[in-house]
Amino acid sequence: MSQPNHLKVALAQIAPVWGDRDATIEKIKTAIIEAASNDAELIVFGEGLLPGYPYWLSLTDGAAWDTKVVKELHAHYTRNAVDIERGDLQEICVLAQNYNIAIYLGIIEKPMDRGGASLYCSLVYIDQEGVIQSVHRKLQPTYDERLTWAPGDGHGLRVHPLKQFTVGGLNCWENWMPLPRAAMYAQGENLHIAVWPGSDYNTKDITRFIARESRSYVISVSSRMAIATDFPKETPHLQEVLKRAPEVSSNGGSCIAGPDGEFILPPDITTEGNIYHTLDFNKVYEERQNFDPSGHYSRPDVTQLTVNRERQRVVKFND
Repeated sequence: MSQPNHLKVALAQIAPVWGDRDATIEKIKTAIIEAASNDAELIVFGEGLLPGYPYWLSLTDGAAWDTKVVKELHAHYTRNAVDIERGDLQEICVLAQNYNIAIYLGIIEKPMDRGGASLYCSLVYIDQEGVIQSVHRKLQPTYDERLTWAPGDGHGLRVHPLKQFTVGGLNCWENWMPLPRAAMYAQGENLHIAVWPGSDYNTKDITRFIARESRSYVISVSSRMAIATDFPKETPHLQEVLKRAPEVSSNGGSCIAGPDGEFILPPDITTEGNIYHTLDFNKVYEERQNFDPSGHYSRPDVTQLTVNRERQRVVKFND
């Protein structure tokens, strides 16, 4: 086990069994057990890994109205989305507790507090006691994601203690949004988790930029995905999807930048499995000496940010 000021992390650069919730959970469990056997204290999985990113939208004319292909793929996707209240993450929570490992996991959520049919790209934090501490629903789905994901809210803009670190996370292009980043920094975040569907194109610039801006560690984690091999044969309309599918849909690109903005682990587009590294908390203090975005280098008397963290619901019942 690492020293108190060190944290060993695992970046789980794996593919889902696309659109199959139960089979993907088994892959996630295997990655967690392997990480724990290597003394990792935090494991991070990519955006929407459970049960997968909606690749079909750009391959099947996803913006067309009322087409059989798109509707049936969406229905399949929804059936395999995660219902947290039902206990779909319970086995993962048990592993977190049994192995004393914290988890950031990207899921596609179908929450009952919004009717149980609309989908949200959510980032879940499970602590080392196996307790779900936050569920952050992506504020703004990107481009064609808006055809299948609903916009989230600020309820999950929260940070969490993990040894000496304060950890928080955002989904994909949320990491380009200045004000959500500022909300995380202001809560003392010094280990930022950025999750992606999988591309070094996304991670190679923003990972270093956030680290330099925040003087924090930044862990970017992406999936690796090949539709021809990682989409089960039972996927509806698979042949239509494959007609325009590239050989590699997600090439990974998981990486870590230090608080000085330099890569500790450059974007990795070859590994399939867990990638490990140990972080030294002292590096945060070293870099905050000359710049601290919410501390001595802020001017709250001039600029302030207001964050609404209320979970948004359509109706409030007064019983």
